[in-house]
Amino acid sequence: MKLDQTDKKLLNLLQKDSKQTTKSLALQLNLSVTAVYERVKKLEKEQVIEKYTALIDKKKIDKSLVVFCHIRLEKHTKEYIAVFENEINKLPEITECFHVSGEYDYVLKIYVKDMEAYREFMVNKVTGLKHIGSTHSVFTISEVKNTTAIDL
Repeated sequence: MKLDQTDKKLLNLLQKDSKQTTKSLALQLNLSVTAVYERVKKLEKEQVIEKYTALIDKKKIDKSLVVFCHIRLEKHTKEYIAVFENEINKLPEITECFHVSGEYDYVLKIYVKDMEAYREFMVNKVTGLKHIGSTHSVFTISEVKNTTAIDL
């Protein structure tokens, strides 16, 4: 799907606040409510807009420690990759997992309450996963930038 400038503006507005009314979006885009509604539906149908979600303040839900865990598999085979990825998807503490190039095979983004909770997570869940060769954890000191918006 080819996005025109209006689609891009609309997507930027929705990324800032997806709860805006169609009327509010129409006023900002200088379009009719119907035109905006149809554009949004088209973007949803084409899966440019995958879903809508609520962003939560991690401090208010006791998940303020953010850890990036680098994982190296014992071997980089199709079977080991499939098993690892299947198991990682079952762990709710992991919010993001990237298969990466370089020294490690995966980078995980993990939210837990504190260091004790992270130790518990590693000992009881991660070390039990098959085919892990080694791990390396990086702990966040402070959050400098955190956005879900992609510049269009």
